Amino acid sequence: MALELPKIPFMDDLDLESKKVLVRVDFNVPVDPEKGEIIDDTRIKAHAKTIEELVNKNSAVVVISHQGRPGEKEFVSLELHAKRLSEIIEMDVKFIDDIIGPSARNEIRNLKNGEVLVLENTRIISEEIIEAAPEKQAKTFLVRKLAPLFDAFVLDAFSAAHRSQPSLVGFPMVLPSVAGRVFEAEIKALLRIVSKEERPKVFVLGGAKVEDSLKIIETLVRNRAADRILITGLLAEVFLLAKGINIGKENIRVLTEKGLISLIPRARRVLMMGAPIETPYDVAVNRNGKRVEMPVTKVNGVIMDIGSETIKIYSELMKDAKVIVLRGPAGVMEHELFKIGTIKLAEAALKTDAFTIFGGGHFIAVANELDENLRKKVGHISLAGGALLLFLAGERLPAIYALAESAKKFLWRR
Repeated sequence: MALELPKIPFMDDLDLESKKVLVRVDFNVPVDPEKGEIIDDTRIKAHAKTIEELVNKNSAVVVISHQGRPGEKEFVSLELHAKRLSEIIEMDVKFIDDIIGPSARNEIRNLKNGEVLVLENTRIISEEIIEAAPEKQAKTFLVRKLAPLFDAFVLDAFSAAHRSQPSLVGFPMVLPSVAGRVFEAEIKALLRIVSKEERPKVFVLGGAKVEDSLKIIETLVRNRAADRILITGLLAEVFLLAKGINIGKENIRVLTEKGLISLIPRARRVLMMGAPIETPYDVAVNRNGKRVEMPVTKVNGVIMDIGSETIKIYSELMKDAKVIVLRGPAGVMEHELFKIGTIKLAEAALKTDAFTIFGGGHFIAVANELDENLRKKVGHISLAGGALLLFLAGERLPAIYALAESAKKFLWRR
């Protein structure tokens, strides 16, 4: 499937002044259920900008989100999130431990302009776990009970855009709907990725999700969407073996244990298609607590990071890029000695004139470690690990298409 995006409406395309607005965010954050604490509030801070903008428009704002999955430790109430949001936007944020019951509907009806109300975790409703077509989700209890209480729907949860659940795709079918500011930023970054004008494009791919990354590479090659693909981590090890390079018994054992050896024929096929893939020249291993580097042809030990020569080569290959996408760490980020490759590649990308996209996860942590002047040069930090990855792999993101259909129905027919 081609990398393409339909035209969708943003907050500037709909009059939201003094309206009652339902906002679907992604407050699914790491929590410590025993201490009752939020460990990382990055997503809440990001969505707070959309919520504050609506408050400044004198809208009555009702916020919905999921948190964890039933049965998981992180499946907790959103009361914590409402308190944290209250601190971030410096105003009283109401919370009710209900979603579609009489209490929640009463609170929504009585909510005044300029106020914010957070409803309970959407996943306490069984409908929210089921995926189906938007038209079907529009008929769920969640949508039928809540939609009549609102003038508009703002979808800000791009990180859940690959889900076809009622709170994401049902409301756009029955309410004028637009993308929030977080969603808009993600879409604009993706438009840079799919643009045919902004070349060359360089993708730096690593991390633990090897099969997903391989699928991304297959899509990029099929659509001729990448000018260079610089690979690191376990993904690089699979491609080195596909090239016939012996990376040592220890690394072959690691790949075997992780079930990745079976991906070698696919990697070999991609190489035979003429994919613009670069593999590491050297790597780093842990030798008695020290970082020791060696060429990939003479590996002795478990690979923990890319080496200095590879960093230098990859940095040179990024210099003339117009767009650089970095997704997944180059080494073992938990170890101080082996996060060097990831940080150095991020710095090299930001020293170019390219629009640089950090693909969430580890790169959010990397951004926090960078020099302030370099950090300002990051074009976009994606909070949407799964959705970004699936888009790059050529998957259709249901929430985007729901917004596009909603616009045809409510906004652009006028």
